[in-house]
Amino acid sequence: MGRRKISVIGAGNVGATAAFLIAQKQLGDVVMVDIIDGIPQGKALDMGQTAPIEAFDANITGAVDFDATAGSDLVIITSGSPRKPGMTREDLLQTNANIVGSVTENVVMHSPDCVIVMLTNPLDIMTYHAWKVSGFPTHRVVGQAGVLDSARFRYFISLELGVSVEDIHALVLGGHGDTMVPLPRYTTVNGVPITQLIPPNRIEEMAQRTRDGGAEVVDLLKTSGYYAAGASLAEMAEAIILDRKRLLPCSAYLTGQYGIDDLYIGVPIKLGGGGVEQVIEIDLTDDELQALQTSADTYREGIALLGK
Repeated sequence: MGRRKISVIGAGNVGATAAFLIAQKQLGDVVMVDIIDGIPQGKALDMGQTAPIEAFDANITGAVDFDATAGSDLVIITSGSPRKPGMTREDLLQTNANIVGSVTENVVMHSPDCVIVMLTNPLDIMTYHAWKVSGFPTHRVVGQAGVLDSARFRYFISLELGVSVEDIHALVLGGHGDTMVPLPRYTTVNGVPITQLIPPNRIEEMAQRTRDGGAEVVDLLKTSGYYAAGASLAEMAEAIILDRKRLLPCSAYLTGQYGIDDLYIGVPIKLGGGGVEQVIEIDLTDDELQALQTSADTYREGIALLGK
């Protein structure tokens, strides 16, 4: 049996970071596709030349057409346009919906049996859109959001307590945006809830910093962050390719769980070889559930704008 095949659509900062980390993990051979000729091929060549140093045997190739992705087991979509001055969210929504729609059609044509992981913003709406366009069963289309948001929360907690990030487990639900829902009750340091270690006001400050995590990086970098987002995609790729059945917060399709139906939103799932193998319904307080449903309502409005 040959190596598994993973394609990354969009060879910008996030896509290239994800591709590089996936190759380093030796999850399979990696194909990067981008519309700008030379970028995916050049980045792939550069990454390939690190293989002797980093000791990985995965092949990395770059291309400008989807033929190179044929027969992929996993396809990660990072393509999209960032919001520019003067653009409304609705403008961005329609622009990226057109890009994601076209990309998804090509992905399905060349890799009809793959699992799709979405990254394009607005994340939860674009994941829903990709699912609609693909015609795939819902478990084979999933969005990356909560893995990154939880990583940010974990990092801020580690700075606060001066403990290893490895011992911190966090859960951040809801949409990937201002309405995300960090859950301190389900956030622990080696089993100890952070509510026993950190005062409530500091927890709320860190939760708010997590919600603003992307914006904080953009303010400093003048563009979206990509190392943590790329690493989050690689972690999800590993869970799928190696069928690890990880319990991770991801944007998944709900059919009534948490009182939400026909929508993609960030919830805890079991992620394995089949994609979303189970949506985990955890106990939430009334306030937490209300926050999650408010987050969902925001994205329902966006889907309505697309006329879906």
